[in-house]
Amino acid sequence: MAIRQPVVSVLGHVDHGKTRLLDTIRGTSVISREAGLITQHIGATEVPIDHIYKVCGKLIGSKKFTVPGLLFIDTPGHHSFITLRARGGSLADLAVLVIDIREGLKPQTVESIRILKQYKTPFVIAMNKIDTIQGWMSEKGRPFILAEKEQQERTMEVFNDKMYNIISLLAAEGVPADRYDRIDDFTKAVALVPVSAKEGEGVPDLLLMLVGLAQRFLESQLSSEEGPGKGTILEVKEEKGLGQTLDMILYSGILRRGDTVALGTRAAPIITKVKAILKPKPLDEIRDPRDRFDSVKELHAAAGVKISCQNMDGVIAGAPLMVVSGPNDPAVAEMKEESSVKIDTQEDGVLIKADAIGSLEALAFEAKAASIPIRKYGIGEISRRDVVDAAACNTRMNRIILGFNAELSKDAAAEPEAQGVRIFSNPVVYRLIEEYKEWLDETKKKQDADKRSEFSFPAKFKILPNCVFHAAKPAIVGVRVLAGRIRPNQRLIMPDGRSVGKIRSIRSGEEVVKEATQGQEVAVAIDDVTIGRQADVNDVIYVDLLGSAVKEMSKMDMTDDERMTLEEVIAIKRKEDHFWGM
Repeated sequence: MAIRQPVVSVLGHVDHGKTRLLDTIRGTSVISREAGLITQHIGATEVPIDHIYKVCGKLIGSKKFTVPGLLFIDTPGHHSFITLRARGGSLADLAVLVIDIREGLKPQTVESIRILKQYKTPFVIAMNKIDTIQGWMSEKGRPFILAEKEQQERTMEVFNDKMYNIISLLAAEGVPADRYDRIDDFTKAVALVPVSAKEGEGVPDLLLMLVGLAQRFLESQLSSEEGPGKGTILEVKEEKGLGQTLDMILYSGILRRGDTVALGTRAAPIITKVKAILKPKPLDEIRDPRDRFDSVKELHAAAGVKISCQNMDGVIAGAPLMVVSGPNDPAVAEMKEESSVKIDTQEDGVLIKADAIGSLEALAFEAKAASIPIRKYGIGEISRRDVVDAAACNTRMNRIILGFNAELSKDAAAEPEAQGVRIFSNPVVYRLIEEYKEWLDETKKKQDADKRSEFSFPAKFKILPNCVFHAAKPAIVGVRVLAGRIRPNQRLIMPDGRSVGKIRSIRSGEEVVKEATQGQEVAVAIDDVTIGRQADVNDVIYVDLLGSAVKEMSKMDMTDDERMTLEEVIAIKRKEDHFWGM
């Protein structure tokens, strides 16, 4: 049975060496032409099996595989991975997670792991930059299992320390991993392949692992299909001499010049015809080719190509492409279903926006895991309408927009402040969620503090022995705060419900203070009470509360002592009024 080449996505934290690794595999220098040496666009490269045989010769000898090669996708970041969808899941059959051996797991590494787990995409780890270990002796293109034999003992000790640190960090993320040549069962542990993208060391081991895993575990899903082509659009780009083009991955079936295709947009799919199919040469990069593209009449999956169509208005990255018979083809309805986003919403919640379908789904997935309610969602930049919609939310705390790779449009720049809407944006989706939750916690604390200042809050104190400085007009006594916090102007009651005046002022030493909290000992001046008559030494005195505020208080954050004090005051008050505080 013929099988297609697997699609392999390369992920990892910025500057951990994703593009350099692919440059080494294909013998190119794409990274040197990237702005700031950082990948700006999604790329695709076909690595034929003959090239893999050549690179891996020292490891495999004359052994042959049925996998025809590997189709690598290089992404600007982990978020691009989730925009690349196929069949409702990830476009990638396999993934390579690149980790810098010196830096270990970084935020985007953790993000990538979460996404790979979410999509159930099998992956291997390229532990990069082994050449930076002090004393490491490199040799271009040498397999790691031969390289380690040439290293000094001290160098390998440092290497092992760093590797086991990464293995430990991965375990904390729920990823059991080990060096690839020490794994007996690849279904139970993730293979860790030490490499140097700069020197090419370990690259043969990595390619061999990918081909071996694909052939052993993915053969059934890689069966070559002869039906109508299905693909995923990587990017919509303007090309000199060609006009608007689509970079895409054909992951199933056949695509021919002249085919009628349905292209996904934010609205209904558009039906158009393929004018040209431009295929990069093997080992060439779709986004930055060294040679001219080959114009082909027919394309078989899996392949990364550039196509030109008669109409591409509104087509978005991450959208599907399908060969269809016409507008009434059932596949068009199927595409509409695949392009639609199904996210649970609630009447009261935040608004979320992202740059593509997959990104939006990832944000919704993390929001649900964090118990964040979603009221509305959408794809594209954050518009003035989005801000107005968020401002209309019933709950002030939910007048929020979470933007994942979604910028605020120019016409909406002044709107958030004017409408009282807060926008959170972060290129790492779990950090976006964390930032929002941190803000939410701080805001709730501030609101609770504001509410506490609006009305008296559960509190009690005890008059200390030998600390009656003045018996009356006002009484001045030393007290210890047993629960809550006391403030001037709070009215006071005894355990039997009798009123005993109100606090005039509080002193700590020579200083007048605005409040005293649990555990503090302070001097309190109390109006309308005489010590020895209405109150005495060792008496416990409560802050009087408003019955109308009890329900509001019970929703606020309280310590166990404050909650107990509230219950005690309720019990005192209900001796006189059975329905007090209800």
